[in-house]
Amino acid sequence: MVAVAVTRFKVTAVIRLITLVALVVFAMLNSHAAILPEDRADIMYHSYDGGGVKVDGPSVLVRKAYKDKISVWANYYVDMISSASIDVVSTASAYSEERTETSLGVDYLHGKTFFGLSFTNSDEDDYASDTVNFGISQDFFGDLSTIGLSYGYGKDTVRRNGDDVFVEKVHKQNFGVSFSQVITKSLLVNLTYNGITDEGFLNNPYRSVRYADPLSAIGYAFEAERYPETRTSSAAAIRGVYYLPYRAALKLEYRHFSDTWGIVANNGELAYTHPLPGSLTMDVRYRYYTQSEADFYSDLFPRTQARNFLARDKELAAFTSNSFGVSLSYEFGLELMPFFTSGEINLSADYVSFDYANFRDITAAAPAGSEPFYEFNATVLRLFFSLRY
Repeated sequence: MVAVAVTRFKVTAVIRLITLVALVVFAMLNSHAAILPEDRADIMYHSYDGGGVKVDGPSVLVRKAYKDKISVWANYYVDMISSASIDVVSTASAYSEERTETSLGVDYLHGKTFFGLSFTNSDEDDYASDTVNFGISQDFFGDLSTIGLSYGYGKDTVRRNGDDVFVEKVHKQNFGVSFSQVITKSLLVNLTYNGITDEGFLNNPYRSVRYADPLSAIGYAFEAERYPETRTSSAAAIRGVYYLPYRAALKLEYRHFSDTWGIVANNGELAYTHPLPGSLTMDVRYRYYTQSEADFYSDLFPRTQARNFLARDKELAAFTSNSFGVSLSYEFGLELMPFFTSGEINLSADYVSFDYANFRDITAAAPAGSEPFYEFNATVLRLFFSLRY
């Protein structure tokens, strides 16, 4: 195998999405309609372990309202990452790094109109990102319908460790629209659409593709990935919540994604919420995801410089994933504790399996192009603690 200097790969797209599920859940627990969110202080610990990658860290959010019109909030989120993934062990050395994310936001309520503005800074040793988000939502038809619009703009800086000259930029825009409708007293339906445009250096500065090389003892060699400098993505989703008579609920979601790189993805999720004795609530869920590969992806290219664009990132390959999860929540009162009125503890665990259709495990002893297809399992844990005041 070719000699490769000690190099560090960014955490892959799916790993980031899985770990950010924790942040999404964190945000959902602080979501709003035409009322300001509750004053609260939240602490969460998240952990991801799978495919040779471990990611964990805390998140802290504090929110405070003023005169029932304005609510300000701040969030601090940390990912502590150690990676010996298949990408790393096949062409480089394991690494550890830390990513910190700080967000500040303000929400304003005027009648039945809700405005939100936030700024987020994410920083690690070779990647920095600044993002501004704005959203507006309006209740109408007797508060049975809600429409929302959002826009986000981000500017990222990409660097490469060990190379002080390498500096690239990425510009991102996100446009969103959502519509929620109360169909009956037991059924709520939500429709969302998001359009995303990315422009700039969109590939990983450390990652390589492999190509067939008959002069190599292992039958292949490596060269740097090369991606297009633009990408446009769109995602549409429909979600439904049906409330059962005994304070339980069924949740169903379908989401479709496509982009200009040729990736088409579909996922569905089914969840059930059930009340338990003693202020306990249990959630169980199942999620299925499948996607096609990018137009310029290949596990083994026939020759060097085979195309204008080259990729072997497994997150651009065709794969499916299945996720099973369970959560337990406990709500309690704090009448005897100064400044706090109530609290909540939530423990959540998910088991995720990934099966790749055209990404091979090149660490296996087999001729080039005939290695077994890669697969791995991962666990995601979240512990959430909230105090309301």
